[in-house]
Amino acid sequence: MEAAALLATLMLLFGMLLQPACMLYTRMVMGQAAAQAVRVAATSKDDEAVRSFVLRRLRAVPEASLFHVGGEQDWQTSVAQTTDARRVTVEVWGHVRPLPLFGAIASLAMERDAEGVVLHVRVSELVRPEWLAGSYADWVSGW
Repeated sequence: MEAAALLATLMLLFGMLLQPACMLYTRMVMGQAAAQAVRVAATSKDDEAVRSFVLRRLRAVPEASLFHVGGEQDWQTSVAQTTDARRVTVEVWGHVRPLPLFGAIASLAMERDAEGVVLHVRVSELVRPEWLAGSYADWVSGW
């Protein structure tokens, strides 16, 4: 009898430790995809190319509800550049459906909607230093 209670408690504890690890993995992959997409956006003016680059990187996230729900259609990306193209910001967000007990805790601490808990990553970097004057065309014409 004690073994059954101990086993159930251990499984519950394992589930409570597994869910944050899965969500952390998803956020890490999202963060890396966004950071790499900033560099792509700095050299490409095509937002659809940046989105496809991000989606290709996000394939590392398993399509299991502990990691991500909604398939490739659920991933949303946003790319923004300043008018002088010095700073690029990339945002990536998706949904995860946590385990029931952890879901109650996660919904208190994180944003939640009809799809599940929202995971959101924003990376903003200065891709062109302030001291660099002129455009790429100006630099090429010098050669």
